[in-house]
Amino acid sequence: MDTIRAVIADDEKPARERLRRLVARSGRVALAACCSGGADVVETVQRAASSEQSRVHLLVLDVQMPEVDGFEVVRVLVDALPPDSMPEVVFVTAHDEYALRAFEAHAVDYLLKPFSDERFDAALDRAIRQIRGGHAQQLIARMQALLGGVATEGGPATVVPSRQPRPKALDKILVKGPHRVRLLPVDQISWIEADGMYVTLHTRDGSSHLHRALLGSLERSLDARRFVRIHRSTIVNIDLVDEFRQDAHGDVLVVLRDRTELRVGRRFRERMQVRLGQPL
Repeated sequence: MDTIRAVIADDEKPARERLRRLVARSGRVALAACCSGGADVVETVQRAASSEQSRVHLLVLDVQMPEVDGFEVVRVLVDALPPDSMPEVVFVTAHDEYALRAFEAHAVDYLLKPFSDERFDAALDRAIRQIRGGHAQQLIARMQALLGGVATEGGPATVVPSRQPRPKALDKILVKGPHRVRLLPVDQISWIEADGMYVTLHTRDGSSHLHRALLGSLERSLDARRFVRIHRSTIVNIDLVDEFRQDAHGDVLVVLRDRTELRVGRRFRERMQVRLGQPL
């Protein structure tokens, strides 16, 4: 790796500009983007992940940002990216109550405002060492602590049950229109497609509805016995799957009852097999 690329994010402009200056002053990291919110971070990192030349290696994230906070950014990216594309993370916040969560997420470092230039440099040093070390698998295991707890001591990472009870799955979704709010039963949804900060809900009757939500967040709210993530941008209602097909490239396609064909991402094939209890 020749150049380490970083994305910084803070919803307050003075704080964002200071982070920009500190990164530039270091001369060791190229600034890929300077964002005012978590949604921009997610979009920037996902867009850059397709190319090694543009890949983002480091995130410096304010914890408290409107709509999508720093922790949610990490949740979404851990869920969406392959392990070797997940950036290292340094969290920044003015509230020390978030420190424990940052450490539980095993961020490479945690900066409590107001922090000195020297403290920032120390965090950057640590992040650079971690990135140069190429510990992608360890990183993804550490970040998965945010998704329910991961035990990593003494061997490979293994998911352990969370102490928090899983919230009851959604049975209806409020879909907001210009002059009305529709109550959409989730059992009417045949598949869900990511669309930036929104998702498109495709229903059994052939209609579609735009809903403001991140795909990863919505996935965690749905009944996992019925809704299965089959691609970084697609969730399918397994009750409406009619058959599976394999194309000329060896990729698996899900065919719904209405003959909609959806590609199963190779990273997500195992999820489908676990849900079915048998290999595809």
